[in-house]
Amino acid sequence: MSTIIGEVSIPADDPGFVLMQCPLCGEFFKIKPEDYHAEDVIEIWCPSCGLKAENYFTDDVDVIELALKKTKNYANDLRYNEMKKWEKKFKGSLISFKAGKKPKHEEQYPVNYGIEALEIEKYPCCKREAKIKPIYKMCGSYCPFCGVRYEEH
Repeated sequence: MSTIIGEVSIPADDPGFVLMQCPLCGEFFKIKPEDYHAEDVIEIWCPSCGLKAENYFTDDVDVIELALKKTKNYANDLRYNEMKKWEKKFKGSLISFKAGKKPKHEEQYPVNYGIEALEIEKYPCCKREAKIKPIYKMCGSYCPFCGVRYEEH
């Protein structure tokens, strides 16, 4: 049996791009989720090094912490609700049981990425856009959706 506790969403910036990080070279870039999941996009290439990796999701500590807090709050609620059932069950019997105070939830702050020094690059080969570092716009980059190299334009 599995239970879905909630979702930890990866935030997008105002134009709808989400942060990615190449596990091979460590560079950050942004693409739109609908492009990442598009049927005609088979693999993603790093715009900086041009290599392909299994995934480009960042190992963000904030996302992990938020997921752990959600899990802990959910477990505390389950425990407390079960104790309340016991309290009602034993009420008026020889055994006395008190559930106590409901545990306070840990605050769950939304994840927010502060990497905004990326600029939109249009890749005509795939008719898609990505956000990359300005230096790669000047020196050249690889299309994240097909791997074609684009020099300065």
